Amino acid sequence: MTQRSSPWLGFALRRLTGLVTIFLALLVVSFLIVQLIPGDPAAGIAGANADLADIARVRHELRLDRPVWERFVDYVGDVFSGHLGTSFMYRQPVETIIFNRLPFTATIALAGIVIVLLVAIPLGMIVGVLTRGGRRTWLDTAFGVVTGFLDAVPGYIMASFLVVTFAVGIGVVPLYPPAYTPRFAAQSFVLPIASIVIGPICTVSRVVRRETAVVLDNDYMRTAQGWRLPAHKRYVRWALPNLLTTTLTLSGLILTGMIGGAIIIESVFALPGLGSGIIKAILDRDYPVIQGMVIVIGMIAAIVNLLVDVLLGLIDQRTLGGSHVSA
Repeated sequence: MTQRSSPWLGFALRRLTGLVTIFLALLVVSFLIVQLIPGDPAAGIAGANADLADIARVRHELRLDRPVWERFVDYVGDVFSGHLGTSFMYRQPVETIIFNRLPFTATIALAGIVIVLLVAIPLGMIVGVLTRGGRRTWLDTAFGVVTGFLDAVPGYIMASFLVVTFAVGIGVVPLYPPAYTPRFAAQSFVLPIASIVIGPICTVSRVVRRETAVVLDNDYMRTAQGWRLPAHKRYVRWALPNLLTTTLTLSGLILTGMIGGAIIIESVFALPGLGSGIIKAILDRDYPVIQGMVIVIGMIAAIVNLLVDVLLGLIDQRTLGGSHVSA
């Protein structure tokens, strides 16, 4: 019998290697993708009345007249030294621009993730318990129809619907600002968060309902019911941990997609976050800002997936991919 190292050590090494690989891939992709954007940023910065000499001067100042491989080497060196470059349009460090915009995106994404998990898991479990064994088929059908319909609605359409319904000065029931205003900062996040969580709540709750039905059909759950254990013990202590593995695995993919959805939602509600920032940078051909935001958004998505994997490992160490003991 030989005692092997903790599965957490192997998990940490694999995930660290994965994060490094993702970072390097983002580094290459973020540089190459800006080369595909049509147009010359120097011409836009020089102005409509600029001649060829003015444009050439601006290109030299921005170091755009150098070979691509030289620019890539400089870019990699700057990133590894902690500097993401200087914005072409604002003449500010990209880190400053990202730092000013990150709280808006982080607020939407983190609040959305928490709300999805807090609402979808109990909702799916409740419906799963009430409809177990073919009971209340009307509830099962209604739940499937409603969640399926809401999940099929794109985020930007849901955002527009919420604005028309609940926005002050526009909506039928005016409750919240239609766009971000510093005076009503907290209220300005209500509609964006609502529009980004409705679809994922429906998706995750349907998965939880299905997994609840499977778990409740297991022998140990029927035995617990035969022993007349209290309902909260059966469902919370025994059923919940067993259905969370599959649920969180899928939820990690869905929650990562929410970060991408936040980009569109920010544009609808005029939130000055990373999403609206990267769209404006693309229109302005502001290469350093595009590259910096691609790296930051990509790493945020990778870290969210990592946190989901850690949570899965805490619930069930078998998901870590290692074994404890070997002969």
